[in-house]
Amino acid sequence: MYNILYTPIFGIIVTVLFFNIGIYLQKKTKNPIINPLLVAIVGIILFLNISKIPYESYKIGADSINFFLGPVTIILAVPLYKQFDLFKKYLLEILVGIGCGVVVSFLSIKIIGVLTNADIDIINSLIPKSITTPMGISLTNTINGVEAITVVAIILTGILGAIIAPIVFKIGNIKHPVAKGIALGTSAHALGTSKALEMGEVEGAMSGLSIGISGIITVILIPIMMNFM
Repeated sequence: MYNILYTPIFGIIVTVLFFNIGIYLQKKTKNPIINPLLVAIVGIILFLNISKIPYESYKIGADSINFFLGPVTIILAVPLYKQFDLFKKYLLEILVGIGCGVVVSFLSIKIIGVLTNADIDIINSLIPKSITTPMGISLTNTINGVEAITVVAIILTGILGAIIAPIVFKIGNIKHPVAKGIALGTSAHALGTSKALEMGEVEGAMSGLSIGISGIITVILIPIMMNFM
């Protein structure tokens, strides 16, 4: 008998449905905490638990969506192409800003981990929190982290970054579009970039650029820094 629960259609429909519910709630409430991705995650977890549908059934469709993470990240290069002159103008500032962001992210995780006596596996799993999921998974496997923890950390970091970024920009009186984009892309990867695109084309372009550069710097630099520490 044909069972839709064991086809990719089920996972895709459930994901799209709950994400659109999140978008609707955000538009209605105008509350940045009501993030569509966060609503979708919580909603899907509750739905699967209440309906007793096994996660494996949902994962079939979810994996299909996950496959497009890489291509979607590459598409973010389109806004950058339109703003390439701006990128050349602020090249040094952009590279220094992204580099500092990567180093500060790494050191903060290490310091907090040591102060809280966290297991080394947990610390290593949190280090890739600010880069995209494909790069984060690759890095966490290299430094002996736990893949599942890394994925959760990446998602939560992106959601939190998108929520608090406007507040931080207001408090810090940060108004330059390049600075906003670099900050969001370096700290909150793709979810930060989606927020940056809402702010403007320049912010989105710089944020999309930061995803790639910060990911490359992180993957190359972090294993080297860990050997010295």
